[in-house]
Amino acid sequence: MKATEILHERGQSLWLDNITRGMLDDGTIQRYIDSYSVTGLTSNPSIYDKAIGSGYYDDAIRSKAGQGLSAEQLFFELAIEDTS
Repeated sequence: MKATEILHERGQSLWLDNITRGMLDDGTIQRYIDSYSVTGLTSNPSIYDKAIGSGYYDDAIRSKAGQGLSAEQLFFELAIEDTS
């Protein structure tokens, strides 16, 4: 049994703290859930700053830019999409 499975069975929650849209789209997050018993996702503005620079968010940003959102509102819209 994997150490991560043992931790999960003992009531420990494993969280991933560096999610990006690319990891969601390419199946990495699902693989972590399936293989490592990851049960939670979180992120923060610093992580999103780096992720946004990767280009994975370009389409979503363009789509939302016309909605008149502030930078903060746009960040929250993207973060909620990724963590929901």
